[in-house]
Amino acid sequence: MSDTKLNVGVVLMNLGGPTSEDNIKTFLYNLFRDEDIIKLGGGFFQDKLAKLISTIRSKKIVDNYREINYCTQGCTGSKYCFNRQNKVVSSCCSPINGLTEAQRRGLEKYFKTEMPEHNFKVYTAMRYWLPFADQIMDEVREDGMDHVVLLPLYPQFSWTTSGSSFRDWEDVRKQQLGQNKTADWQEYIIKDYYLNNDYLHAMNDRINETLDRFSPAERDKVHLVFTAHGTPLAEVRSGDPYTKQIEATVEAVMKLRGRDKQYWLGFQSRVGPQKWTQPNTEALVFRLIRYGIKHLVMIPVAFVTDHIETSMELDVELREAIEEEKLHIERLEVMPGLNNHPRFIKALADEVQAMLGHVLDADSANGKAPKEAEEQMKAS
Repeated sequence: MSDTKLNVGVVLMNLGGPTSEDNIKTFLYNLFRDEDIIKLGGGFFQDKLAKLISTIRSKKIVDNYREINYCTQGCTGSKYCFNRQNKVVSSCCSPINGLTEAQRRGLEKYFKTEMPEHNFKVYTAMRYWLPFADQIMDEVREDGMDHVVLLPLYPQFSWTTSGSSFRDWEDVRKQQLGQNKTADWQEYIIKDYYLNNDYLHAMNDRINETLDRFSPAERDKVHLVFTAHGTPLAEVRSGDPYTKQIEATVEAVMKLRGRDKQYWLGFQSRVGPQKWTQPNTEALVFRLIRYGIKHLVMIPVAFVTDHIETSMELDVELREAIEEEKLHIERLEVMPGLNNHPRFIKALADEVQAMLGHVLDADSANGKAPKEAEEQMKAS
């Protein structure tokens, strides 16, 4: 091991979420302005459509964010959050902000405890709300990082999630280079980790925690419903690996469990007229209830940080939809996201260490990996 203490930055990439009623519209505009989400190629028409959708939807979902407000006692988000800066208690803040900050702190603490011989710093770059990639890139530069690892909080890769965050980071990097800002660190990308052993065990732990809410007699009747964000079929046909990776994760989790329960997979959050991956989660649940299944555990398999699609769609709106359909269910429980589960934090750390293995173990005095090893890591 080299005696040189390396400066390693790990950038956690996540969706982000509004932190107050005032920025819901801006958050939605940023989301629908993303040409990886709505493929209009950017430009005038995409901008107009994003403004229209964000104006309409922001009025409809403000009450949803109020209902799942995470910052009832004060800001739990990053130092970039306006609520923290202004010492304001928000009434309309997405859980994803505070929970991602907890993940960031947990991972940084893990590195400081397990790898004190190097200087690790963990950052968060949100895609659609603060902190943005340009702010974090400035901070990475000011901190003098030698190596930077881009680590999405999406275990399964999709061009619409991890791919969009990687593209955004690269766009900002090019813009800053054009402004004569240096970016002379070695950069690495972790594309996916959907079969990481600690990630799978963290999922299994959360499932067991949720099953513990049922009585022993009830547990024998429980069916597991894995659910993930849907994907337009056009994306699947174009080669996006997300759906197959979701299926592989589900099978790996159930293999770990010895396939002890009946299990299903659905896809939620579809929007627009195009065809999406099936079955739809809500329709699947309706069908199961009509088959006589009355005990369900909903498992957000791709959402590792709770936000509106878990806290609201699954834990509130799905229950309301069941009631509106006049269906009877004995018990439905929603598994909490992995959030800062210790084994998930370890999974993230393991991925970073595996990516930087040659660098961290380099024998050269300056701590640099051999050129062929660096090229191999970049290619991966």
